[in-house]
Amino acid sequence: MKFIKYTILSFLFLLLSSITFYSCNGLKNSKYITIGMVDGWADDVAFTYVTKAILDEQGYHVIIQKASTDMILASMNNGDTDLFLGTWLPYTHAAKVAKFPKLETLGVNYNNGRIGLIVPDYLPINSIEELNQNKDKFKGKIIGIEKGSGLASATDNAIVDYNLKGYEQINSSTIAMITEVQNAIRNKEWIVGTGWQPHWMFGKMKIKFIDDPKKVFGEAEQIKTLSRKNFVKDHPDLGLFFSKMNFDDATMSDLLAKLEDSKDKEVTAKEWVKEHQKLVNSWLSKTK
Repeated sequence: MKFIKYTILSFLFLLLSSITFYSCNGLKNSKYITIGMVDGWADDVAFTYVTKAILDEQGYHVIIQKASTDMILASMNNGDTDLFLGTWLPYTHAAKVAKFPKLETLGVNYNNGRIGLIVPDYLPINSIEELNQNKDKFKGKIIGIEKGSGLASATDNAIVDYNLKGYEQINSSTIAMITEVQNAIRNKEWIVGTGWQPHWMFGKMKIKFIDDPKKVFGEAEQIKTLSRKNFVKDHPDLGLFFSKMNFDDATMSDLLAKLEDSKDKEVTAKEWVKEHQKLVNSWLSKTK
């Protein structure tokens, strides 16, 4: 049943872009690249728009398909979507990736990813183990993001593993979670949310991760580019490009800040690429 569900969702997900592919010649153009993107995920949005800006300059036509992680992975597994640049491993997305055996790893975009629970830095809370004794102040709520995300699943596990009696995760959108945290900080209230790095919110808000001594949220993660099977065979130059594309902490922070303040992320990504042409050229080099 799960396979049927993913197949149906994948079909609906790709219907519009398929019309675009085949409308001109009846054949899929090898210069078309489809990238799945989870809208609202700052890191994935950044990687995707920068990649589009670079590949457009190389003569490719990049189509961005916005969907959930599960839908994107299923679509790639079916061979319909080419790429997803926002896979967190070895923890956050491991269970999701394991469902789809036809995916291939092309490269590591970022090395220092982290997920966990966050609180305003003015709160005297430094560990998940301290949440139970402050349940009333937090009103028994952990403000989460989209249900079904790897971060939401890890938060559910933390509630069980840390025996957080009386707590529940309130799932909504990433934007809604950030808004609640911002409002709480403005009013100097108690709030615990879910967060991850890299993300612009750490530069815009005074927040901190609280310790996770049981490692329920895992440790440092890599954000990787995954592809459909045979993508590198079809596009060997792009296989080399994605194996080399990597952002350090300073570069990532700069990019995220610019995109968050942008009214047109596609235009901003193009401007960022021009400003970092030396780095981009190193990724495009034909030598390893």
